[in-house]
Amino acid sequence: MAMQGRFHFYEGYSMKEVTFPIRVMYELGIKTLFVSNASGGMNPDFKIGDLMIITDHINFFPEHPLRGKNYPTGPRFPDMHEPYDHALIELADKIAEEKGIRVMHGVYVGVQGPTFETPAEYRMYRAMGGDAVGMSTVPEVIVANHCGIKTFGVSVITDLGGFDVPVAVSHEEVQEAANKAQPLMTQIMREMIRLTKA
Repeated sequence: MAMQGRFHFYEGYSMKEVTFPIRVMYELGIKTLFVSNASGGMNPDFKIGDLMIITDHINFFPEHPLRGKNYPTGPRFPDMHEPYDHALIELADKIAEEKGIRVMHGVYVGVQGPTFETPAEYRMYRAMGGDAVGMSTVPEVIVANHCGIKTFGVSVITDLGGFDVPVAVSHEEVQEAANKAQPLMTQIMREMIRLTKA
């Protein structure tokens, strides 16, 4: 099953609506979720167009996707010690190495949006342990974990922030950088799907 785009919290959707596709996936028997996003890089080792394999996240959304009545797909207080599956990360690293694709690792900070971050916000998120920041992914991953679905995530670094000289960013520039990196991400994910199905 593949989705074309997603629902964003900043568009005015509730967290229940944002994460509803994950609930549908669970009911359809999906066992593994691949997620991707465009994000701003705060790690000084990153370059625009890099692929960052997400190893963990920090949730800065103002509403939690599991708030309210607990769904019977998981416990009231789900464990989040491995939100992104380690075995899938290792597989992606191996494939990237074989194909000569540069991949980075890092912590994704999920925020509400829809504004891009100020220089001070970039520095704050970096000081808190973030490597990239974006406006999606975290709610879906939380619900996937609640449903027992293994998750693998990739951020495409489409802009850089939090450094000495602030750089203006536009939505068009973000889309252009994402479009250039997408074929590389697709190569890795297609091979992962092929190997995990075997």
